[in-house]
Amino acid sequence: MADRVLVSSGSYLEPVIGFSRAVRVGNIVSVGGTAPIAAGGGTAALGDIYGQTRRCLEIVAKALADAGAGLEHVTRTRILLTDIALWEGAARAHAEAFASIRPVTTVMQVSAFVDPEWLVEIEVDAVVPG
Repeated sequence: MADRVLVSSGSYLEPVIGFSRAVRVGNIVSVGGTAPIAAGGGTAALGDIYGQTRRCLEIVAKALADAGAGLEHVTRTRILLTDIALWEGAARAHAEAFASIRPVTTVMQVSAFVDPEWLVEIEVDAVVPG
């Protein structure tokens, strides 16, 4: 069996829930639901779907890098929104990161996140060649 690499983002919720930001097994990397947590804690870009999505993608990119992958290896993304009417702002930030990569993507509405200030979470799957 391939080695299992666990990647932490330092989120306060990781030990509470019992999860890793990302897990790599062989050449597969999965990044769990990534919220717009500000670098110093709290929520980034309060009330701003575009800013929150950009922050989620920054955290995702770091988790991928820590797992030995990059955005260019992403094959699937999931954009989870608390208000589907905000999809265009989230899509704009997503397109800036993935315009040339073009992973398969699902955009969906959920009823709520752990923190009511979060408007979006992003999940990512990646395959690293070799």
